Amino acid sequence: MYGKPALKVRGKLLACMASHKSAEPGSLVVLIGFDAREALIADDPRVYYLKPHYQDYPSVLVRLPLIEREALRDLLHSAWRTVTASTPKRRRRPTK
Repeated sequence: MYGKPALKVRGKLLACMASHKSAEPGSLVVLIGFDAREALIADDPRVYYLKPHYQDYPSVLVRLPLIEREALRDLLHSAWRTVTASTPKRRRRPTK
């Protein structure tokens, strides 16, 4: 994504390294809902944050050096559920 590593599911973005100049180096952008973003930032603003460039997207910025491995796993799992819930499953072609 914009020359940076990204994780996608069914062609939709799940997470990517932040590429906008406003994000701190080493930050990950993770797609989640707006409510979940607000809760994460309120719970741990040291790890989760937002910059104006990202405010209109259902995502949160994550300081990778500061997040615990288990918290990152849970966050990516939540993002996966969010992205796949809004993505219709592929139809299978009928077998002949």
